[in-house]
Amino acid sequence: MAELTFTYGTMAAGKSTLALQLCWQLRQGRGDVALWTFGDRSDDGMVTSRIGIEARAEAIEPGSDLGPHVEQLRERHVHILVIDEAQFASVEQIDALARVVDDLGIDVHAFGLSADFLLNLFPGSARLFAISDWSHELPLTSTCWCGQKGRCNARVVNGIVAREGSQFFTGDVNEGVVHYQVLCRPHYRSGQLGNEV
Repeated sequence: MAELTFTYGTMAAGKSTLALQLCWQLRQGRGDVALWTFGDRSDDGMVTSRIGIEARAEAIEPGSDLGPHVEQLRERHVHILVIDEAQFASVEQIDALARVVDDLGIDVHAFGLSADFLLNLFPGSARLFAISDWSHELPLTSTCWCGQKGRCNARVVNGIVAREGSQFFTGDVNEGVVHYQVLCRPHYRSGQLGNEV
């Protein structure tokens, strides 16, 4: 029986790496595995990992109709779908993925963040928590600069932890004046980004 699964973690916890590894392993000796992304940092139809591995993927526009993409899965006789950046999917898209599992018998493995930089659940992630057959947090978590477990994906703008802004902002962790840093809850709350001497 097909399942909808959700694997989540903080930024830099290895979600994309695991999605790529799973896809690579499944594709050994079979051609019925598809790879989608709802917004990779590369922004060009790839799933990329910070450790340097990548694979071509079908880029799905958040909020778009999944009908044509699902039809391609049927035409290609896909039995397993691996998805990266699932947090950017809309609630309607997550519901459509559940129908792919239930009606077409395709296993869907979704990977993504649970919460944004304001510590609010992404709508897509919240829906996955509600309807997936199982979800689990990656055991390899990022750590804060202090050594504690990193729970918070802080958006840092000009050296200051952002406390407002759009939930959807893609890009790599260390690009330009805007970047992301994983912090423990106390340092997220205080906005302390390092050991200030």
